[in-house]
Amino acid sequence: MKLCWVTITVNDMEESLNFYQNIIGLPFIQSFQAGPEVQISFLGDKETKIELICNGKKPQIGQDISLGFEVPSIDEKIQFLKEQQIALHSGPFQPNPHTKFFFILDPSGVKIQFVETI
Repeated sequence: MKLCWVTITVNDMEESLNFYQNIIGLPFIQSFQAGPEVQISFLGDKETKIELICNGKKPQIGQDISLGFEVPSIDEKIQFLKEQQIALHSGPFQPNPHTKFFFILDPSGVKIQFVETI
């Protein structure tokens, strides 16, 4: 079985597209209207794909769900996020000698985890 994508309902499509393209680094695939008040956008490549849906409804975000993205260096990513004026949600953490990670929030409140394998 293969995961197709993760769907996230967002408050603001443009703000969310900017975040997932420029902060996370996912390339834009396509965007389309799926009804009078529904816009859908896809981002990603290979096996990592995200579907953003903006439908005028307030997103219901689960506090215990996060999306994890591997980065070469969490120190460099933290510095980049500071330059973008994006605050850390929590961390960094190092639960073992081989893994470090931290969390931020996307514009709609979804927890995003950046993970470095050492």
